[in-house]
Amino acid sequence: MVALTFITSFLTVGTAVRAAVPPPQRLLPDSTLIMVTVPDCARMGAIWKRTPDVQWWRDPSMRAFKEHFLSKCHQNLIEPLNRELGVDLGDYARLVRGQLTFALANEGEPGDETPALGLILLLDAKDKAGALKSDLEALRRKWVDSGKPIRTENIRGFEFSVINTSDTAVPETLRGFLPHSLQYRELGKKKARTASAQDRLFIGQVDSLLVVADSMKLAQRVVAQLNGGQMPCLADNPAFNSDYQRLFRNSPLYGWVNTKACLDLVRAQLSRQPEGSQAANPLLDVKPEQVLRATGLNGLKTAAFALQTSQEGTTFEFFLGVPESERAGLFKILAGEPKGANVPAFVPATAVKFERWRIDGQKAWKTFVSMLAGISPEYPKGINFMLDAANMAGRQKDPDFDVRRTLIGNLGDDIITYEKAPASPGDTASAPSLFLLGSPAPEQLAAALKSVLAFVAVQSGPAAERDFLGHTIYSVPLPSVPLPMAGAGAAPTTTPKAPRTLSYAASGGYVAFSTDAATLEEFLRSGEGQGTALRDVSGLVEAAQKVRGPDTSLFGYQNQAEAMRVLFDGLKQNPSRSAGLSSLNLLWGHLPGMTPPKHSVKDWCDFSLLPSFDQVAKYFYFSVYGGSAGMDGLSLKVYAPTPPALR
Repeated sequence: MVALTFITSFLTVGTAVRAAVPPPQRLLPDSTLIMVTVPDCARMGAIWKRTPDVQWWRDPSMRAFKEHFLSKCHQNLIEPLNRELGVDLGDYARLVRGQLTFALANEGEPGDETPALGLILLLDAKDKAGALKSDLEALRRKWVDSGKPIRTENIRGFEFSVINTSDTAVPETLRGFLPHSLQYRELGKKKARTASAQDRLFIGQVDSLLVVADSMKLAQRVVAQLNGGQMPCLADNPAFNSDYQRLFRNSPLYGWVNTKACLDLVRAQLSRQPEGSQAANPLLDVKPEQVLRATGLNGLKTAAFALQTSQEGTTFEFFLGVPESERAGLFKILAGEPKGANVPAFVPATAVKFERWRIDGQKAWKTFVSMLAGISPEYPKGINFMLDAANMAGRQKDPDFDVRRTLIGNLGDDIITYEKAPASPGDTASAPSLFLLGSPAPEQLAAALKSVLAFVAVQSGPAAERDFLGHTIYSVPLPSVPLPMAGAGAAPTTTPKAPRTLSYAASGGYVAFSTDAATLEEFLRSGEGQGTALRDVSGLVEAAQKVRGPDTSLFGYQNQAEAMRVLFDGLKQNPSRSAGLSSLNLLWGHLPGMTPPKHSVKDWCDFSLLPSFDQVAKYFYFSVYGGSAGMDGLSLKVYAPTPPALR
């Protein structure tokens, strides 16, 4: 909203009265590469108010925390921005009524050396067009009076303001919340920045629609479509129409990427770069076209997402348009196997996270090696060297040991993981979890892993063995790892974590792994039928039907209520930890050439004001997700049922 207000403050308006604004696919050019739209902001606002998250935020028990947060927000962000921009941001929220669309298009001609990428913003104020006109005329006068250079252009009978964005700095207040790069230059030297044609914004209003573009050509295209023009538009793109029919119809929020066109642009740019000399290291002598082909990116046509809502719950779907006939590399692996991904009986109801992926390990391994060979013939050689070395280590005790036969040859078509709540509130690193690797011969696979792990972690020594209910449990000490991000602004430290042990055992067609011995033992006892199973949790079967189908190869579950309980307890007991809310600052501070933001939203929060979780528990439930592969592409659906208390 801040960026939108900043742009629209230069607007001049037209006066004609016209019909309803067409949908975005009728306004955007056929060269659109990326688009994200809310077709009806008024409808989306009504949906947003009904979401459990918003209802939770408005709960009376959250009043103290919310008022403290909003007070800090107004004091440190909204009020300073109002002063710097000369506006009242609250006045503009009511103008967002109809569609809100952002897009990136390529308006270059075939054969151009560089793509002519342009940005488009469309906002429909609907019945608030008059208010938009009055407010923006007043704003424009303020900016002119302050000496900001503005000129006008006539586009098909409508006046557009043209501003030079190179003269418009990001407000100081906003810069304080954004990461920034370090500037490296010789002392005493400054590099002058030359303004280009792409540093201009064309801003105008056609009836109730705000049109913002960074090129005259894009602005003309949109205005022509608004005037009933017949120029090629996004709706004429068969790939977009296919995704529209599949995902976007009646969606209150969706986005689309023409990945094929994007990759074509990347490929064209790479082909124009002069070829360098042969790399000294053959592992680094990799051509981009080989990577695109081997990984399967050449077969990716589109990417899309869409939101759908109902009284029963909310569904978010992400789709990759990669046809089965062109599926290779990573996408062939991700497709998995449509063998069902139900929740097994041994997964306890105390699991807060669960995932099952039906992937054929042997097929996936072959595809992975083939993909590496397609990138560079040297990569498989490195893998074979490591496998041969593992063979040599294993044959010291067993002359017939063959890692390819006993390890890779015993991979099955099932991978399961689940996790329980951590013993200490807020300490997610201590959450006990289990990883299960399916195998037709799990005992042989476990024995092979013993030799391989001993080879990989030589300093750890051989795996310890113990018997538990007729199962052999192998235990291998894990190597200590440094903590590169021990604290915000602190220098990297090499202080190691406490040593941990990986335990694993074969049982019931799986090899089970865990760093928590009790969790592994619980799995080995699961045949005794003790405790309630996750699949018996109320509402899970009905929710799973929303994301699973005959082609499903991936299924997952997350207990959001329990996750929020842990978060609440952790924040109230130890507010200084902020449950990872400083992680982005830590990340920016350790990326080369980047420094973290000066300010953080976390500083506005007083977590001691949070209510007990039981007071807001009714707003949280669980979510499920399912992945499948069809003829046209790969799909991931996420479904969050409405909590029972809110229905």
